[in-house]
Amino acid sequence: MRQFRWFWAAYGTSALGTWLAFGAFPLIAIQVLHAGPAQVAALSSVGALAGAALAVPLGPWVEFRHKRPVLVGTDLVRFAALLTIPAAYALGVLSFVQLLLVSVVVAAADLTFRAASGAYLKTLLPAEHLLAANARLESTTWTTTIAGPPLGGAAIALLGPVATVVADAVSHLLSALCLRATGGGEPRPEPRPGAAPRARDLLEGWRFILADAALRPLFLNTALFNGLLMAMDALLAVLMLGPLGFTSWQYGLAFAAPAIGGLLGARLARPLAARYGAHRVMVAAGTLRALWPLGLAFVGPGTGGLLLVMGVQLGLIFCCAVFNPLLAPTGSPAPRPIASPVRCPPGR
Repeated sequence: MRQFRWFWAAYGTSALGTWLAFGAFPLIAIQVLHAGPAQVAALSSVGALAGAALAVPLGPWVEFRHKRPVLVGTDLVRFAALLTIPAAYALGVLSFVQLLLVSVVVAAADLTFRAASGAYLKTLLPAEHLLAANARLESTTWTTTIAGPPLGGAAIALLGPVATVVADAVSHLLSALCLRATGGGEPRPEPRPGAAPRARDLLEGWRFILADAALRPLFLNTALFNGLLMAMDALLAVLMLGPLGFTSWQYGLAFAAPAIGGLLGARLARPLAARYGAHRVMVAAGTLRALWPLGLAFVGPGTGGLLLVMGVQLGLIFCCAVFNPLLAPTGSPAPRPIASPVRCPPGR
């Protein structure tokens, strides 16, 4: 279908840009601003948490609006926010506070984009095609994950640490153009009941998630899992790029090559669900994905340490790639991995 192909093109372009910029913010913080572990950890966690706090209350606002303009708007917001990084770097005024603020804006826009894209995808395809479509998007994610980080590492080595941020910004602009090209009519959202939105309505998104018997455990599972990974990924970046002496391209390669597991997992999600049941497969994959990161506690220098990171990532990414397409039909699109070493859902 032509509309879905344009949507897929937007998704793939944006995913490639994100993975080209893999680890760009921690690299800039460490190599340009000479940030320590606490600052890098704050950059990874505060941006995502603040972005989530801003994005979830936007749910009710998104619900009663056409989704394509929201998608285009969030792409343009990310394009503009990311471009402030190379501009400030060129002028010699880049600061850690700016990195932190941009990470918050981009994370909020990412989450809003995903919320709107799930609803928009459902207007493009019938329900019986959603699992296949999300598996295709998931495969695209892992394909770009394989290619993006090594290319991004090479670009950083040749052009400097902000080169991939420019590529990421441009990818969101191209994504917006692809979404505009989808064309076609979108069902008119039902008008918001009652009067104009009130301040207390901003909490409606949180109330809806926490009150729903199906969404609540999925939300808590995702929050706990991402919290586990956010607690480690910043310290791992500092460790690998600092005391362990890995270069930027090795750092990217350690998380790119294992993405083959993502391709395999995305391909196996549907047959596994058909044979064993979607819920059983989600429980198994969701449990195993939380166990793999324990291996990162034993990372050391040299080839052995690099292979250990790659092995852990291979198992973790495989489990995430099985889990994500099965989660998507419950109410959200296949989550795009955030550009951090091991986090499974989307943002930065």
